[in-house]
Amino acid sequence: MATSFKALNNQDVSRSQTKLHESIPLTGTILSGTYSDNNIKNYSHGMFQSVYDYPYLSSSANHIIDLTAGWTPNSSLSSSANVVQRNQKNDIYNEMSQMLAGYDTTGSINKLDVSGNFGSTVAADKINEALVFNFARLLTKDEIQKGSSISGGGFSMTLGVSSSYTSPFAKTLTVYDKDGTNAKTNSPAGEFNVLYATGSGFAASSERPCGLLFYQAGIAILTSSVFTSAFVEACAMDGAGTLIPNLLVSGSISGSCDALRHRVQNIIFSNTTELNSTIYFCRANNGEFNYSSNPTYLSSSQIRVKEIATDNPVSYVTAVGLYSADNALLAVAKVSEPIKKTPAEEYTLRVRLDY
Repeated sequence: MATSFKALNNQDVSRSQTKLHESIPLTGTILSGTYSDNNIKNYSHGMFQSVYDYPYLSSSANHIIDLTAGWTPNSSLSSSANVVQRNQKNDIYNEMSQMLAGYDTTGSINKLDVSGNFGSTVAADKINEALVFNFARLLTKDEIQKGSSISGGGFSMTLGVSSSYTSPFAKTLTVYDKDGTNAKTNSPAGEFNVLYATGSGFAASSERPCGLLFYQAGIAILTSSVFTSAFVEACAMDGAGTLIPNLLVSGSISGSCDALRHRVQNIIFSNTTELNSTIYFCRANNGEFNYSSNPTYLSSSQIRVKEIATDNPVSYVTAVGLYSADNALLAVAKVSEPIKKTPAEEYTLRVRLDY
């Protein structure tokens, strides 16, 4: 008689996880507005700005990154006169800090810190004015790949830090993930690490912490100080020569994002997709699956594929079905061509489900 079902045991099932990586290069031309800024979307709430790879009104446009800026309520800029969008900038900072740095033992929101130690009391390490790059899940997938950009595969960003607004890339900083293999875990958003800056204006072997990279969240935070003489030069952030502290005070968040985009030459990283696989080894022993339940297998009670009655039974395997315990069909695997099965052969068909 035909064997239709065979139970799988633990030895017939194997599970594995594979990490796939895809390189994501973002050029400064996309960020600066390749399509006359038609790929840059601003919102009436003014809290952030979105960048697309194509004019955002197009059905084929893909959202690639959100940009925003904010400061801690304790920032010296926050108390300046005539501050535009003071509350919004405070709200952005608190939102990012709450999500990425969490709370201290007193229930207060931790400040972002270039050392990665959110409980630190070293004032110089605090990121009081933050520039935020929030990458779309379309790009980061499950996470940004960990690893040093120097050895390849890690996160890096090249910024123009010349004092000139019209020639921003006459001097550059490379911001990179120095040691992603030793990620920090004291964030509610998952693993992260410190971003370092090096480049023209620095000593050959010099590097400085300048921000944070959150791998699973897909967010990079930079201190606004990278555009000041504390790093290389005081940068003119717009055509009027406005410096970054003054821009954050007098400009809107969208205006700060416009200035930031103008200073980004490129961003390069690789994403990570976790591919979970379950492999089922479906074994057909010599005495199994030698008959077919297909109605066309028989003609007048005779097996059609036999030449004479005394021949061994034979069947042709064309598919494998995976069923639940209550015989509900869950998945079907097709073979590339029918496999002849007789009592003289045994086969193991390897069926893999990826998800």
